[in-house]
Amino acid sequence: MQQKNEPQIDTDVITPDGDLVRKHLSSRLSFSKEFLDFGIRAAETNDAAPLAQLMCELGYETTKSEMEMRMERIADDERYRTFVAVRDGRVCGMIGTFTSLSYEHNDPGGRILALAIFSTMRRRGIGRALIASAEEDFAQRGIRRVALNTQLAREDAHKFYESLGYERNGWRFVKQLPVSD
Repeated sequence: MQQKNEPQIDTDVITPDGDLVRKHLSSRLSFSKEFLDFGIRAAETNDAAPLAQLMCELGYETTKSEMEMRMERIADDERYRTFVAVRDGRVCGMIGTFTSLSYEHNDPGGRILALAIFSTMRRRGIGRALIASAEEDFAQRGIRRVALNTQLAREDAHKFYESLGYERNGWRFVKQLPVSD
């Protein structure tokens, strides 16, 4: 339910099918609409350089050529979606998602695999809008359950996700396996 004097965020979103949709997002942010002026669209091949920079900001060293290779593979798999936020013609954030079947549930689930906003562009509603776009895409594909991981040290991210209705419900364990060539 919208509160009185709540800022209105309108952003242009290009769906994976190429349709332009004007999205209205409600937010309790204290920024002016001009401050939040950005669009969201499906990622393109020429977005590899800023996507690589965003991965580096998350602590995952990535070159442009590595990101190009990753994006080529991802683009060939319909279970993946990548959306970017664009302001003044420049990518300023991204979200990557994945859908899959599971052993635990009868219906497919969605995962947010990556959410990154350039540090100079954070706290402007971009992450919130990217999440809303991903959730809308999931809903259009019949996905009702969405999960994500975040590192333990990213306490601001934990608060952010909880503010959007995500609940903590477990632990993630990681192990690097040796791979023979």
